[in-house]
Amino acid sequence: MSVTMVDRQWQNEYRGDLLTTFRDRSNTALLVIDVQNGVVSDACNRDAVIANINTLLDRARAESTLVVWVQHWDDDLPRDSEPWRYVPELERRDGEPLVHKHYSDAFEDTGLEAVLATHSVGQLLVTGAQTDVCIRSTLHGAVVRGYDATLVADAHTTEDCTGHGALPPEQVIAHTNYYWRWHNAPGRRGGILETAQVSFAPPADEPQRDRAE
Repeated sequence: MSVTMVDRQWQNEYRGDLLTTFRDRSNTALLVIDVQNGVVSDACNRDAVIANINTLLDRARAESTLVVWVQHWDDDLPRDSEPWRYVPELERRDGEPLVHKHYSDAFEDTGLEAVLATHSVGQLLVTGAQTDVCIRSTLHGAVVRGYDATLVADAHTTEDCTGHGALPPEQVIAHTNYYWRWHNAPGRRGGILETAQVSFAPPADEPQRDRAE
């Protein structure tokens, strides 16, 4: 089967046959990255993106899928300040790990890898903000480290930075969805899904791929 055919199949629905290079890591985690007051206050399609993340949270929890929250801090987002806090529309439940980060890539100098290893996670579904900074960095950081990393195309966002020479946010989001759709590496892949396509329960009649090959 060609890479293109595999990628198209992957976009139709979540499949259980992970390609991650990790052995014995068949589980999935939903990452919710930096949906903080000071990050998304002026973000593109803010309310719709947050609503989609809430839909994914409900599905993940119903299937006992790990949800990992990532929270950024820096000089503009000092810890315990109102801009640093997660938006009130999203609620982290007891037992759902919270990872604090200071760099764009959520793996850099954090405990994220330890959390994922503890829960035998090899596949990530990525949501949050901002598309052109922490989302992109974390997607690439995940694949480099051996994970499959699927971007939920309608569950990430960014603000308008055209004043600094960036493209309009709608175009930033569309371009990121476009190029990540085809991203792959030896034994790993990217890909995108819409919120409506995401199911955290692999088909019962489809066996897991043997990653020991």
